[in-house]
Amino acid sequence: MGKLIYARSELEIDIADRALLHLQLVIGAKLRRRESFFFSWKEDVAVGSGRSSIWLTPALPLYFRFTSANPGPVNREWMELLTASSNSGRGLVYTEEPGVPPSWNPRGHV
Repeated sequence: MGKLIYARSELEIDIADRALLHLQLVIGAKLRRRESFFFSWKEDVAVGSGRSSIWLTPALPLYFRFTSANPGPVNREWMELLTASSNSGRGLVYTEEPGVPPSWNPRGHV
């Protein structure tokens, strides 16, 4: 279970390493182009359900911490979905990996 740590704050977002890899690639591409945007995800029932969002901008530091040395190959279809989402008016909205059973949860809560 990896973590996305936001702007030197106490906010640490638990995200499965495989999902974190794909998010790092999409977020990194946007920030390299100096683009700011929202990143949103659905919360697990264990933390109250609902939806959370953070504003990502090149001025704020992000730290991607992986627990696995190899989260697997990049899924190009998933990258395209996440990239299209990141370029929309809503910003990057986390979606599950295509072809993975819907019971899988990106935040690692079972």
